[in-house]
Amino acid sequence: MKSQIILILTCLLVGCSGSNNTSAQNSDKNHTVTFDSTIIRKEKVLWLDAEANYERFADKAIIIYYLEKAKSVGFNKIVVDVRPVEGDALFKSKYLTPLTEMNGKKVQRNWDYLQFFIDEAHKRDIKVAVSTTVFTGGTPSNKKGMVYNDDRWLGKTCVEYTKNNEFTDIKDDASKVSAFLNPVLPSNQDFCLNFIKELVTNYKFDCFTLDYCRFPGDESDFSDSTRIAFEKYIGTKLDKFPQDIFTWNADGSKNEGKYYKQWWEFRSTVIRDFIAKVRTAIKAIRPDIKLEYWAASWIGALYAQGQNWASNTYDFSKDYSWASANYKKSGFANLLDNFYCGTYLNDIYGLNNDESIEYGLAKAKRVIGNDCNIYGSIYALNHKNNIADAVYVCLKESQGLVVFDIVQVIDFNEWDGIKSGIQRAVTVN
Repeated sequence: MKSQIILILTCLLVGCSGSNNTSAQNSDKNHTVTFDSTIIRKEKVLWLDAEANYERFADKAIIIYYLEKAKSVGFNKIVVDVRPVEGDALFKSKYLTPLTEMNGKKVQRNWDYLQFFIDEAHKRDIKVAVSTTVFTGGTPSNKKGMVYNDDRWLGKTCVEYTKNNEFTDIKDDASKVSAFLNPVLPSNQDFCLNFIKELVTNYKFDCFTLDYCRFPGDESDFSDSTRIAFEKYIGTKLDKFPQDIFTWNADGSKNEGKYYKQWWEFRSTVIRDFIAKVRTAIKAIRPDIKLEYWAASWIGALYAQGQNWASNTYDFSKDYSWASANYKKSGFANLLDNFYCGTYLNDIYGLNNDESIEYGLAKAKRVIGNDCNIYGSIYALNHKNNIADAVYVCLKESQGLVVFDIVQVIDFNEWDGIKSGIQRAVTVN
């Protein structure tokens, strides 16, 4: 009987099918072990970052090895990143150039990277989510990527209003992670929608995950195009720009203008409306595909990026001084199937500790309600010694688990810790 229970538990953890049993018992020494079928069914997701794993996944055998490893630990879904921030693609595209070099390392493939992942994962009953960065176009630190290679992007990247009260093109700011396309411009939105629709049309995966689907920060975008769009949104001309929005104080704080609150509302509305377009477009092609979105859990700071991942019924103006009464209308949780709540925090426990995973997930549940599924998303590097606890809390307190990134799991050998956390969550003593 004991060996049978071990076999059942192993099958449940790695996603074996063919049995309708949702519980098992081990009566050794009068001790009963039951298995939580709800948690067993939850998605346990491993993220595969394109840049960090660029060389590693140049070899098909290595891909297969790590899919098998992930399966054995208990993961039943992967996120395959196919467009890092430089903006080139690890899939066949007529809109994007292929990614053949990263950080000075060249990789030439005569096989379809994404299709291979899909085929091999599905063989193992592992679901596949495909992730792309959205409004990214290159890396300012080395001036690599599409906005540096093609003049058609002139005037379409974000204009920064810097803390020294000057204006600069983001592609010339080496401190930024990416040269963002201006999300306000319809032509930029159309470009992004085209490669997203192309992906969903040409590849049969399970979920599409939006990443970098936002403004880069509060310094962007201050172009004339965005000013005009904002004037249309509020129904009046600005007397002074950007002073009517805000000006920077010497200490980096903001001196608020008369349209300060409406500015953040407008920007979040831009992102909400774009996500609505994405949902409509991909569901028209594949009604069964799930739409997902990753964002940090500290939502009170994300207004600067236009990321209102809350329900459109949650009133931010009651909790945050920067929010207008109408800011809540920009909430986009109801447009998602799954929200990956980025609780990239060192602390795990503490509902009164706003630096803990428990707190972050509780906050997400409060502001999202039942609009979409919430998955606890953890940064593996933060939990080199306690990842089992982080995994356990995510599975117990949310509707799924996301571990970022496989490179960290490999480098710090966190496989056993993750497996232990999954086992603890699915086992009820």
